[in-house]
Amino acid sequence: MDTTDLPAGPHLEWTVAASDIGPLLLAATGEGLVRVGFHAGPDRAEEMARRLVERLGADAWRPPPGEEVLLAEPLRQLAAYFAGALRRFELPLDWRFSSGFHRRVLQELDRSVPYGTVVGYGELAARVGQPGAAQAVGHAMGSNPLPLVVPCHRVVENDGGIGGFGGGVETKRTLLALEGVLPRPLF
Repeated sequence: MDTTDLPAGPHLEWTVAASDIGPLLLAATGEGLVRVGFHAGPDRAEEMARRLVERLGADAWRPPPGEEVLLAEPLRQLAAYFAGALRRFELPLDWRFSSGFHRRVLQELDRSVPYGTVVGYGELAARVGQPGAAQAVGHAMGSNPLPLVVPCHRVVENDGGIGGFGGGVETKRTLLALEGVLPRPLF
């Protein structure tokens, strides 16, 4: 299938992908991946997609599994990440749900905090020229429309605490263990 098979006009392609941290909603526009959502069980995924359609003013399209167009590469890279074969997502991203300070922080995070490393909220604030804005960095992490791909799980408290996470602290622990930052649980 190629892009000529997509519905005409503005549209949003979305799907739910199984992962080691539970079902993830993935959504993309012609510009790139626009949303990754945690805990995308059947009822929640439909609601998440509906809200995206409202915000974007676009038609939603959920292709049958294996017939994704805009999401084919994100799905491939997601599977490779959880298999331990991918250390950096290389995808076009649609940043329309992030702007200003939040976008600067998220783009700096994506650019400068590689797989298997962490950064403190305060250090990330300093990297974007706003020393002392650790709390604002926390808000930027909480508003990240592309978690996992833009790795907000790699941002931790300056005192060594794990910090919060939109997908839940256990999900953050799982991702940090996958990347070798934390030990894997024994059971």
